[in-house]
Amino acid sequence: MKRIYMDYSATTPVDKEVIDEMAPYFGKYFGNPSSIHSFGRDAYDAIEKSRSKIADILNADADEIIFTSGGTESDNLGIMGVAYLNKDKRKRKGNNIITSSIEHPAVLETCKYLEKQGFNIKYLPVDKYGLIRIEDLEEAISKDTFLITIMYANNEIGTIEPINEIGKIANKYDVLFHTDGVQAVCKTPIDVKKLNIDLLSISSHKIYGPKGVGALYIRKGVKIRSLTHGGGQEKGLRSSTYNTTGIVGLGKACELGKIRLKEDMSQLKYLRDELIKNTLKIELSYLNGHPIKRLVNNANFCFEAIEGESLNMMLDEKGIASATGSACSSKNLQASHVLTAIGLNPEKAHGSLRLTLGRENTERDIKYIDNVLPDVVENLRKLSPLWDR
Repeated sequence: MKRIYMDYSATTPVDKEVIDEMAPYFGKYFGNPSSIHSFGRDAYDAIEKSRSKIADILNADADEIIFTSGGTESDNLGIMGVAYLNKDKRKRKGNNIITSSIEHPAVLETCKYLEKQGFNIKYLPVDKYGLIRIEDLEEAISKDTFLITIMYANNEIGTIEPINEIGKIANKYDVLFHTDGVQAVCKTPIDVKKLNIDLLSISSHKIYGPKGVGALYIRKGVKIRSLTHGGGQEKGLRSSTYNTTGIVGLGKACELGKIRLKEDMSQLKYLRDELIKNTLKIELSYLNGHPIKRLVNNANFCFEAIEGESLNMMLDEKGIASATGSACSSKNLQASHVLTAIGLNPEKAHGSLRLTLGRENTERDIKYIDNVLPDVVENLRKLSPLWDR
């Protein structure tokens, strides 16, 4: 049976060049980077080279990159690190944070936790495409606002937020701007300086690197408080023995991502558009997210009178790996908070399908899905009590 992976927003395979780059650091260069002997220096040099590669893809400086265990930790460190430092200096600034209603749980749950700590969180609504309204953002800012955290691109529906405008407003009101860039890095050009981004989260396994490693960009001059205590690694912001092999892999993934960005974007956009065009031929099917301002690899659909989990399972039986929403919450039977935020009722939200493409997908894959998906939807509708056609 043909097997097609269409869940690249959940995770990606590690690129062979990334594996080759990592391999020596499992054995030959195994030293602790914090050690001063030659074994340690070899590992430390590799880490600093990776730091430069990551900075390069963002137009940042190498010393603005802090290594973490992944996107979730980066979000937590960026948001809580700023919040706790601000709490220490509350006489200088208030306790208001602005975010959106469709953030990844790594941001939303962090904000909910901070609410219990006495912080005031403003959750901005989004329009039917998943875009925040710039006028809502500006209206929400007060003299007590010290942080805006709005994702670069949504992990479920692929909508790209107006990052440039958000950055300008944050700069205008002297408010720090953090963005979860996990889905956007290596899928769209990012220039943190031009965009006025103060903090940006990265995850390795979304860009053909290894799992368990990520990074947080922190603009020079931005102060945050550490959430961990120990050996003082990463300027004292993230104490832990360095994951040298993972960091080397992340650096190589970013290096390859920059080299291949234009080619990847062109190919993925073509395949995505073909997939959307073909799928929307199915009766009572809809595209979720913005039709243009979206990630080049993301296609998210809603099918009336369909249950998304059943759709996923039947597609899997046909060899197609898909998703109903975020991989981090795929076992949660509640309707997606993203889809309800853009106006879908729970019944429609439960009928969603996320197909996300990667470098290994081909036109043949799209044709196979086009042949399989209509029949799967039709068969499920015959069994659905909601389908009265």
